[in-house]
Amino acid sequence: MTTQNDGPGADTAAPLTVPHRMELAFVLPGTAEQVWDAIATANGISSWMLPTDVEERVGGTIRYHMGPDMSSEGTVTGFDAPQRFAIVEPEWALLVGQDPTSVTPLATEFLIEAQSGGTCVLRVVTSAFGTGADWEHEFFADMEKGWVPQFDNLRLYLAHYAGKRVVSMDIEAPAPTTHAAMWATMRRAIDVNRVGDTVELFGLTAIVERINDDSGPHVVLLRVNGTVDGYVGLLAWETGVDTSTAVVAGRFFSDDASTYVEHSRESWKKWLDELAAEAVDLRRSATA
Repeated sequence: MTTQNDGPGADTAAPLTVPHRMELAFVLPGTAEQVWDAIATANGISSWMLPTDVEERVGGTIRYHMGPDMSSEGTVTGFDAPQRFAIVEPEWALLVGQDPTSVTPLATEFLIEAQSGGTCVLRVVTSAFGTGADWEHEFFADMEKGWVPQFDNLRLYLAHYAGKRVVSMDIEAPAPTTHAAMWATMRRAIDVNRVGDTVELFGLTAIVERINDDSGPHVVLLRVNGTVDGYVGLLAWETGVDTSTAVVAGRFFSDDASTYVEHSRESWKKWLDELAAEAVDLRRSATA
């Protein structure tokens, strides 16, 4: 994986001439056609990233659903199967409460290169111009931290579920507590210590695929099989000063996945709300 983030760091009122750039590269299992389906179609993107709508053509609209009241919309500018998928997002600054006229649109290219042995290299290049304000650099740094784990999800999807229809289950529980308190509470509740551990949650038997206790979004990624097949990400996000959000992001691929989500969503939501309340209490006791 390679990364790059250019441009000076000081705030300035300069014209839109300061370049911002993020470049990532991943080796993924699957054919070029399978990777293309995963990164350039609504079902594919929704299977490993955010629930997404895509008009699959140049000039079509792409819309990432980031929560009940938040989305990011762009336009498809490249649709060259199975090599190149490109989009622009003109109002990305609004995601962090900034004026979108202070920056150029965010342009992203997904470039697929087939390799021998049934693998592909996926290169992701995102760029924009701005004034060099601190928030611009922070945005690109945070975007990289958030995107890298998503491509681990993509690798898991391609290895086990490529081409299958996805049923999503996204649940959030925001709370006035620190990120550290939220994550500590979630880790105790999940009660796993290493990759390969097994856990039972709401009728699912799951194997730990990834644990990230370091910087960036904290996550335990579970691959489930049995009642339904798929994976569940359990995450904690820092959303502000002493505010954070607990997240359950489930992606299921079995024929009965819709039934499972319908019957289990409220139980997952109640559990997550209780964890968020415990995290608030933990923060209060730590500062008492």
